Amino acid sequence: MKRRVVVTGLSAITPIGIGKEEFWNNLIAGKSGIGLITQFDTTDFSCKIAGEVKDFDFSQYGDRKEGKRMDRVTQFAVACATMALADSKLDLEKEDADRIGVCVGTGIGGIHTFVEAATKLTTKGPSKISPFFIPMEIPNMPAAQIAINLHLKGPNTAIVTACSTGSDCIGDALRTIQYGDADIMFAGGAEAAVSPVAVAGFDNMKALSRDNEHPEKASCPFDKKRSGFVMGEGSGILILEELEHAKARGAHIYAEVAGYGHNTDAYHITAPDPEGDQQVKCMQLAIKDAGLTPADVDYVNAHGTSTHRNDLNETNCLKRVFGDRAKEVPMSSIKSMTGHLLGGAGGVEAAATVMTIENGIIPPTINYEDVDVEEGMDLDYVPNVARKKDVKVALSNNFGFGGHNAILCFKKYEG
Repeated sequence: MKRRVVVTGLSAITPIGIGKEEFWNNLIAGKSGIGLITQFDTTDFSCKIAGEVKDFDFSQYGDRKEGKRMDRVTQFAVACATMALADSKLDLEKEDADRIGVCVGTGIGGIHTFVEAATKLTTKGPSKISPFFIPMEIPNMPAAQIAINLHLKGPNTAIVTACSTGSDCIGDALRTIQYGDADIMFAGGAEAAVSPVAVAGFDNMKALSRDNEHPEKASCPFDKKRSGFVMGEGSGILILEELEHAKARGAHIYAEVAGYGHNTDAYHITAPDPEGDQQVKCMQLAIKDAGLTPADVDYVNAHGTSTHRNDLNETNCLKRVFGDRAKEVPMSSIKSMTGHLLGGAGGVEAAATVMTIENGIIPPTINYEDVDVEEGMDLDYVPNVARKKDVKVALSNNFGFGGHNAILCFKKYEG
């Protein structure tokens, strides 16, 4: 029999707030975190907007000197893990460090560090490259630095599956506890890719919205006028814990991590398979892994990127999964508020899904104004206003470049 796994702590660093409370309050208020980019000069850029994390100071969460040896993405991850630890009320001095692990990934890694080093190499030569360049840039460092800062000595991995990264990390952490390799796992994702080269790269793929005149309206998942995603940054981390361990220490239990599904389209480097067969199977795998049926699902936290093809595909796949119930199952995309956090999306969206179950409130899809009747986009996208609902079972969907699909199934803990 598989060991049961529950969520006992969480936090988020996002464009709409730092920390669990600010993030959640702004989420259910329908606040947009999208604005004009301030991290670099966008004069020559067609896309000038992103969801940036405001007023972030790493020294509030860790040693300032050590922070200077971390890329922004690693700072986000370490700070988020530190807040999640506080939320869980775990006393690490009373725990076996060998039984506590980390699975936190990033889709791109330390791109700010990479760009800075590449520029220095071309302008000043190889002797000027910092010896800290490699350990600041490589994508396993968010997971490694969480362990170093919190002295966690159990399994430590960093999965990279593009926009599915955070969900795959949580899924892998679930398995790690189920298999008995750890009792507690810090799991999720982080990203800090609001940089000139990343924005230029995504924009030249025609993947980004260019609605620079109305930044707060630019991310509009499932809306007829959707024209591309808006890049976001931040981190979302859950603390997963084996149920009996959590009960023994009197932990607050947010929800149970009931199931996980993952597969791949094997279709294209960026586009989802328009048939959607693997995305459908992935949702079915997560539901089956939870020992449930599609009839049990009350809510879907959608991938909902605000790109034409993703939103159409996801809508069609949900119709296949839920059949006649499809229009009765509310689904919403918090990317309408946070933008797309890439490798950090799964962690942040899992946190939102867990808090939806905890609080009985579904976050809205803001900027939903024009129904795409022609393409049959007619599901319940929870438009513009949060909704009270007792959610007992929820899915959190993520799909990544390369065809990666990852679905988490959470359910209300009822003993």
